Amino acid sequence: MSGVTFKILVLFVAIGGGLVYKNVSQLWGDLPKPELDPQQWWGDDAEPKDYAAYLVNSSEVIGNKLSYPEKVSETSVAHQLIDNSPQFLQTIQDLKDRLNRTLRLTPPLEGVAFEYGFNTDYLKEVVEYWRDDYLPRWREREVFLWQFNHFTTDIQGLRMHFLHLMVYDENKVGKQHYPVLLLHGWPGSVREFYDLIHLLHQSNLDKNNKYIFDVVVPSLPGYGWSEGTSRKGLGPAQVAVMMRNLMLRLGYDKFFIQGGDWGSIIGSNIATLYPENVLGYHSNLCNSMSPKSFVKGFMAGFWPSLFTPSGYEDFFFPKSKELKYLVEESGYFHIQATKPDTVGAALTDNPVGLAAYILEKFSTWTNASYRSLKDGGLTKRYKMDALLDNLMIYYLTNSITTSQRLYAEQYAKEQRDLQLERVPTSVPTGCARFKSDIFHFLDFQLQDKFKNLVHSTYHKQGGHFAAFEVPKVLYKDFIDFVKTVERKFRIKTL
Repeated sequence: MSGVTFKILVLFVAIGGGLVYKNVSQLWGDLPKPELDPQQWWGDDAEPKDYAAYLVNSSEVIGNKLSYPEKVSETSVAHQLIDNSPQFLQTIQDLKDRLNRTLRLTPPLEGVAFEYGFNTDYLKEVVEYWRDDYLPRWREREVFLWQFNHFTTDIQGLRMHFLHLMVYDENKVGKQHYPVLLLHGWPGSVREFYDLIHLLHQSNLDKNNKYIFDVVVPSLPGYGWSEGTSRKGLGPAQVAVMMRNLMLRLGYDKFFIQGGDWGSIIGSNIATLYPENVLGYHSNLCNSMSPKSFVKGFMAGFWPSLFTPSGYEDFFFPKSKELKYLVEESGYFHIQATKPDTVGAALTDNPVGLAAYILEKFSTWTNASYRSLKDGGLTKRYKMDALLDNLMIYYLTNSITTSQRLYAEQYAKEQRDLQLERVPTSVPTGCARFKSDIFHFLDFQLQDKFKNLVHSTYHKQGGHFAAFEVPKVLYKDFIDFVKTVERKFRIKTL
């Protein structure tokens, strides 16, 4: 080969290598943080021309209690918490009437428990308990639900509902005091966090526990008592903007975040878009959906022992088992990401259908093996009253359709184009994995997204709804994360 030929070959290799690197980088590399409009308007009314004036006029935080009338004639419908529109005029008597109707359910197949979905024989038992035991005690359940301080305020044109617990000055003495934002997902609600709230806020003051928190727990837009939007485009990135604005409204410019399900994605988005406001991000469903992450996960499957802590290989492998489970359990996801209003129409004013649709998730997502049980194992890890509390929030607020639209918005082109999964964050991050959750990501996959992954744990017991199922375990994991952040980053308390 002549010298000229060799030089030409080298030139072509260099050009080819450069083109490959450029194309791979476009698909693979980190991206800069996008700028989202912190004032984007989601209300039904026209966007205010003077946004500063709107902020002044809408910044009031209103305290509320939950109250629904026993009969239509009563007028004390959710004291200022909900309005008088028809969707909020559901009554307990109306619900009783609907549950009293003759059920014409198709019997399950022979030998089938929850493998085909909610077992209709057991569904009859749930309906009977709901109607004859739970509903007669509804006033008791209301008192339980408003044991914490409920508030509403306007954020970007929408009425936002949230719980807010502040620490009294005398209870701060000698303690590390921080604010924390708790974020739920679907089909959950603020109800999931009640036990965890008590632990974080130290409802029963413990002189030996030096960690105490101001706790903020919002209902996501379109969930529960938070207003949904009539405009397209309110996806997890835009919800993150709203949650950050809520925290700033309450006076917290730096705070911790804890979340699972949608709360994990929204929390990650806050940490990505506003790292200056986040002391630490802790999730029980850490994930990284970037192309690089999936390639790394595929590679790790060939040498699991190189990437997985000893004793926890079964959290991640075999991937064929995880894929089979995801295919079996993701039908709802595809429907809600493409036709949320269709399934929403089927579930609206349909308490029995809504119970089957929502409660089934608390069976299979808590432990996949519960599908083989005729009662779905629902009361193995939860009390039926707690499950019905969460169900009542969806039913009484008529929020099933608006809650499901978040799936469609997540996979809309405008949301995908943000590519937030490829935007890294330097916020201290903690990941708690619970064995029976839907999926898990390796540290090897997460570290490209979360540059300061400082806390990574594994729990043999627990599933998707960790705050609801194992609040004490999640609490300890979160506190251990906070301690690590304190040690490594020397953060300041309130």
